[in-house]
Amino acid sequence: MFGSDGAAQSPARTERFDMIVRADFFAGFAGDQARLQRAMEQCELTLAENPTHAEALVWHGGGVMFQAVSAFARGDPQRGAEMWERGLKEMNEAAALEPDNVGVRIPRGATLLQATMNLGAAVRPVGDYEHVLALQASYFDKLGDHPRGELLFGLAEGYSRLGQPEKARRYFERLVREAPSSGQAPRADAWLKTGTVPPASGLGCVGCHK
Repeated sequence: MFGSDGAAQSPARTERFDMIVRADFFAGFAGDQARLQRAMEQCELTLAENPTHAEALVWHGGGVMFQAVSAFARGDPQRGAEMWERGLKEMNEAAALEPDNVGVRIPRGATLLQATMNLGAAVRPVGDYEHVLALQASYFDKLGDHPRGELLFGLAEGYSRLGQPEKARRYFERLVREAPSSGQAPRADAWLKTGTVPPASGLGCVGCHK
């Protein structure tokens, strides 16, 4: 669902907290509860040592929001609402701690884009992605097709959901032009032809690179 490789972080930055936890988080989001728990515990251990570790906080918040969605699906709306608010609060606190850390903005944006898929609430995740694109402007062309495609797809899909097809088209066209070998290029091309984003074939990684 989220992470951070080439599309999320300056080449000069070496700290890679996402590499410690993201594989376990992705496995957890796919149904492996033991690995999800391990990832959450790693975040909690890091936060116990450094309560202002923004990357650990945003990943933990994303995990809490995933648990919230699971609670809603089980028919426990009270628990779901409580966890949703907690997860959102943690992710927002992380962004406030390090607003220009793309390793924070991308996970928050990607999590919210997926978590609100049926709610139409894409304003905040699109804002996160726009901020990351601005931060990466000086070296965006040096990133690989995959990370560039992921970020551009997140922007395009977000604007499509916001009912702004002109902006969506601009980013989908840019994706096809600048990241033709990206795994998202076929979906972008489909939107350009039909105006609809086809479903992903598996666990998505929009925004999962830094």
